[in-house]
Amino acid sequence: MLLALYAALGVVALPRLLSQVAWFERAPRLAIAMWQAACASVVVSALLAALAVAVPASVLGHGLADFFEACATLLSHGVPFTSASARIALLLAGVLVVRITYCAACVLLSARRERRRHAEMLAIVGRHDSRLGAMVVDYDECMAYCLPGRHGLPVITTGALRTLTSAQTAAVLAHEHAHLRGRHHLVLAAVRTLVRAFSGAPLFARASSEIARLVELLADDVAARGHPRVHIAAALVGLATGRVPDFALGAGGETALVRVRRLLDPVEPLRQRERLVGILTIGVLLAGPAAVAAMPGVRAFLAHYCESFIF
Repeated sequence: MLLALYAALGVVALPRLLSQVAWFERAPRLAIAMWQAACASVVVSALLAALAVAVPASVLGHGLADFFEACATLLSHGVPFTSASARIALLLAGVLVVRITYCAACVLLSARRERRRHAEMLAIVGRHDSRLGAMVVDYDECMAYCLPGRHGLPVITTGALRTLTSAQTAAVLAHEHAHLRGRHHLVLAAVRTLVRAFSGAPLFARASSEIARLVELLADDVAARGHPRVHIAAALVGLATGRVPDFALGAGGETALVRVRRLLDPVEPLRQRERLVGILTIGVLLAGPAAVAAMPGVRAFLAHYCESFIF
């Protein structure tokens, strides 16, 4: 009951709580992990709530052997629990898993199909520049983005090369390489799966927009390790109006001007205590649902063996 209540309230309350955290821009990697942990905790809580109804605490509490025997009975002879609530709970858990799996397949396959079409087009109209380590496309609009995948490469237009200096070009390509090395397209695909599976849920919608923003901040920070921040900021100004494909990760975009201010006025890194609090919060979000779900089984286990010991 507690898990179901948390899942229901967390979808609405967690985005409001996380939106009030002031240090996310100072540690985008940790912030991404916290949004992911919040989403995972809600989904896992919903699944565990259904399983807790279907599987009595006594089954879990009397040992793993009894639990596996119950699972074997479930597979070979049907549901061993005769209550209607148990059957409904198992059905809901199954529907939830199937829904998430289906949506994940749709998101990944759709993005892969679009990337393949775009890669085929680039092979015709673009040329690989080994000096830049990028695909160059003859196009007047200033654009720089990366095409994720097994053989992902940054893409930059001739319009951007004419506008940016060599130092700015190197900085923006470092930003795109950071996206590729970090596999940020998979990070975004995971949260977009939840948005598609549970359309209208505030947590997943907010997490999608925030993670999309945070991966850009993270790529900026990675690029800034090897290039002056002012060069990245200048490149973002030149690329701010560029429109990249929806399935790609671009250096410009709607957040470019906000990121320019952040680059020119660097934020203070998190102190060790603040980082530790963030890590502990992520741990609570991830481990909390499992701990709550295990409590009835642990109580049943202790009650069973304490009684056996006494008598």
